[in-house]
Amino acid sequence: MSQFFQMHPETPQKRLIDQATAIIRNGGVIAYPTDSGYALGCHLGDKKAIERIKWLRSLDDKHNFTLICSDLSQIGTYAKVDNDVFRLLKTYTPGPYTFILNATTEVPRLLLHPKRRSIGVRVPDHRIAKALLEALGEPLMSVTLIPISEELPMTDPEAIRERYGAHLDLVIDGGACHLEPTSVIDLRDLPPTIVREGRGDVAPFQL
Repeated sequence: MSQFFQMHPETPQKRLIDQATAIIRNGGVIAYPTDSGYALGCHLGDKKAIERIKWLRSLDDKHNFTLICSDLSQIGTYAKVDNDVFRLLKTYTPGPYTFILNATTEVPRLLLHPKRRSIGVRVPDHRIAKALLEALGEPLMSVTLIPISEELPMTDPEAIRERYGAHLDLVIDGGACHLEPTSVIDLRDLPPTIVREGRGDVAPFQL
């Protein structure tokens, strides 16, 4: 059974953040709250942890994985960002958006689509997620926690623990989250392509 940390959603306890960070660095898979549902996360270069997440979500190699980043400069390390894309990212991050961009060589190959070197990037607007990223000092590999055959992300940490506790190393209880997943916007070519409409307003990208 996974560990279960109850964190304050506005002022997460540093002791628990440090323990969660240690679990991630040691190959653990965690469930954690974001500004658009709960997500699964692990160290971006840990093959076993990534394979476990793929199994939990029944994902194939064509799934676009997401790097949860602390800010724009971190995105620029892992994704190719020109001036036009930078302006869009600056306007709509942090927030409930996932942006698909061309990956740089800093992204581990196991995270890349087999036919295109693309990666999802996101800057969440959630105190617990931000605290985790600050403590890690690098992005968190992440996917939204949407159960197989369902369309919406899980939002109740107790339900997550009951359903997935045997396969996770940690569930972070940060309270209830929004029901909708992120909106996914492909920025590899402009004008943008809307891949999924979610919590983030997609109107600004319908050029």
